[in-house]
Amino acid sequence: MLNPLIGMPQGAEWIVILAIVILVFGAAKLPDLARGTGQALRIFKAETKGLRDEDDDKDDKELPTSQTDETPVTPETSADKNNS
Repeated sequence: MLNPLIGMPQGAEWIVILAIVILVFGAAKLPDLARGTGQALRIFKAETKGLRDEDDDKDDKELPTSQTDETPVTPETSADKNNS
């Protein structure tokens, strides 16, 4: 079970996290870091969408298509039996 004291960062905590990120990477590297992260997320999203589309295509192909060359069977009526 999750500890209720551990949660999402609030207000001042985000500022501290941002300050640490700036100290570690430097202000000049932040735009490149953000750009790279955005590209990675875009690629990940495109790949997951492609996988879902492939799964949908496989499901469509697996559905049985019951088209045969046989003629449909019709029930015989009493009039048809008498004519034979």
